[in-house]
Amino acid sequence: MALQPAQPLSPPINSSAAWAEHARKVEHIARQLRQRTSTRPLSLRKRGPSHQVPKGGDLKYTDDKVDVAALDAILEIDPDRRVCVAESGVTFVALVAATLPFGLVPIIVPELKTITIGGAVSGCSIESMSFVHGGFHDTCRAYEVITARGDVLQCTPDNEHRLVFQMMQGAFGTLGILSLLTFALVPAKPFVRLRYAKHRDLEGYLSAITGHARERDVDFMDGIIHAGDNHVLATGDFVDEAPYTSRYDWMQVYYRSTATRSEDYLRTPDYFFRYDRGVTNVRPSSFLGRLLFGRWVSSTEVLWLAEKLNWALPRKNPTVTLDVFLPLSKVPAFFDWYRQTFDFFPLWCVPYRRVRDYEWLAPSFYEAMGSDEMFVDLALYGMKQRDGRNLHRLMEEGLIAHGGIKTLISHNYYSEAEFWTIWNKPNYDRVKALTDPDNVFRDLYTKTCRAARGLT
Repeated sequence: MALQPAQPLSPPINSSAAWAEHARKVEHIARQLRQRTSTRPLSLRKRGPSHQVPKGGDLKYTDDKVDVAALDAILEIDPDRRVCVAESGVTFVALVAATLPFGLVPIIVPELKTITIGGAVSGCSIESMSFVHGGFHDTCRAYEVITARGDVLQCTPDNEHRLVFQMMQGAFGTLGILSLLTFALVPAKPFVRLRYAKHRDLEGYLSAITGHARERDVDFMDGIIHAGDNHVLATGDFVDEAPYTSRYDWMQVYYRSTATRSEDYLRTPDYFFRYDRGVTNVRPSSFLGRLLFGRWVSSTEVLWLAEKLNWALPRKNPTVTLDVFLPLSKVPAFFDWYRQTFDFFPLWCVPYRRVRDYEWLAPSFYEAMGSDEMFVDLALYGMKQRDGRNLHRLMEEGLIAHGGIKTLISHNYYSEAEFWTIWNKPNYDRVKALTDPDNVFRDLYTKTCRAARGLT
């Protein structure tokens, strides 16, 4: 369904004072880096908690820090060009609140309120418009990047730093500091109408996904697979009016509602953050717990607590929380293997269009993946390890066998040689030599597969 142009409801935002303040912030961060003499690893001190899966023993907690907490301003909203320019620490809840008065919103709004726009690029964020637009990175037009030596690069898809621009996706902060992003907005309306289609078999479910992706007849699409014979596809559209609205920020749990409802209406901000209290791993989960504490416990509080108590998190047999991406044609075979190996439900399912061949993936991975344009992201949350098996490693092996990939937000057990058959080492090394030649931010393999597990 093609959205109609928004009618601007507010004057454009573009303050020379805000731009001057941004330049001052960037120079302050760059000066810290230029004057730094230590060779110890360096990571970022941000205002909010990290939205990666917390890991016991992660070496980032003992790193030197560069403070980027001040990068939290929106500098420009242009309703005519449908473009926003904002600093990397701006959260999506703040961004939606700022853009919606213009009748606009970001194209990709990740599910948790305090995910930042810089984190959405570094961690490959997607959501329910991804079946058309890909990931948040695919909606971006320019980045400002501060290198580890304090240089400031302006990066676009077609300037001399085009490879830097493309490789920032999924780099997890190892290629420099994103300080400013320019990205596209899309027309929005005050409410979202949702419809829930139930499918007993996977074949019908995937066929429905393919049909909507081909026809572009809905604004949003994702789903919950409650069990091997209970697949729910949620499709939605922006609407001007609603006969009622639901909220899922206290007693009601959104993913559970998809199994019982046929339709629903939410205010647009409530739709975007319908999973903020937990995708399928809602805490607290009991009726009494939600009654007493549910109103005040969101993903942010849980992540803050995990960061403060990271020393107490288990380093052996950590709970499995991860996202896997599979070409649509390979999902049936993978799902058969998954049922035999894991058989864990519910799963969050997000269709994702591969809008281009990404520079950060290795050519050998594309050969194994095939030519599919449509993918699905299957996310599982909170599966306990059992039987003495490393289920994280089993998933990695299964994905390699089925032409899939996972995001690196969770625990990773790849060997280094295996890792670089999936991620593109020549491209990564070219950018690393420019943006972090002394490796103060660690390289991608070391940061996500070793340091995150407490290994040097």
